[in-house]
This record gives sequence, C-alpha cells and structure tokens, in this order.
Amino acid sequence: MGIRRVLVAGIVASLVMGMIEMIYEALAGDGFWSPAVYIGATVLRGLQSVRIPVTFDFWGVVLGLMGHMMNSVIFGLIFMAIVARSIRSRRGLVFSGAVYSLVIFVVMWYAVAPIVDPVILNLNATVFAIAHIMWGLALGLFVPRSAEADLRVRTT
Repeated sequence: MGIRRVLVAGIVASLVMGMIEMIYEALAGDGFWSPAVYIGATVLRGLQSVRIPVTFDFWGVVLGLMGHMMNSVIFGLIFMAIVARSIRSRRGLVFSGAVYSLVIFVVMWYAVAPIVDPVILNLNATVFAIAHIMWGLALGLFVPRSAEADLRVRTT
C-alpha cells in the first residue's frame, strides 16, 4: 500500500494546513500560536479560556502540533484505505482529497469542535475551510496512486 508514503503525505499535508492557519491568525491578530494552542486545549482544558492574542504556551503548542499531525496521519490512512485505493489518476486523488477534506471540516466544525474543543471556533471558519482544502490537495498529491500501490504489492 505504500504505507510510508501515506504517512509522509499526512505529515506534509498537516504542515501545509498548519502554516496557512498560523500565518493567517498571526496577520489577523489572534496570534501565530493560536491554532496550535487551540488544538492543545483539547487536552489542556485550562486553555479553553485563553486570551486573544494567544501567546506561546509550550505544552499547548507541543500537544497541539502532536495532535494535529497525528490526526492528519490517521485521516490520511483512512483516505488511503477508503477512497484512494480505487482512484488511479493523480488528478482524481487531488480532487478526492479536496472533497474528503471538506467533509472533515464540516464534521469537525459543526459536530466535534463545539463539544470537544469549543475554543477552536475562535479561528476564522472560512480560512479554516480553505486550510482544510489545502490539506486535502496536499494529501492527494502525495499519497500513492492505486496503480503504484498495486505494483508494489505484486513485486514484494
């Protein structure tokens, strides 16, 4: 299945999304570290009431980056297992990645975040959706095509 390539795709996609969010939030005035700290607030509940602009919080950033990258890898593996296996073209993977990322955004923004991590709703929803799309595009660019994965399985 090209598992290493899927893991790398998830990490690269998480970096793309993370940097879009962090740069936007820095320019918008919420603070460069706000996306990572908001994710870290899932575990560090005291950060649910963090003040804006969000300043650097070591454990919030560490846990936020770890959580973001871990989720990205997990969603990348799910994408490969469910969606990408049947798609043979790079264009199809990129398009499917974008659609998949929008589904993740909608579920996250409207169902999961309000219950699990409401402080993340301080992010700009439009930019958050765009960052998800960029995540999906990057994922689609880097995951192995089904034909490549099939070839690897047959030759090993």
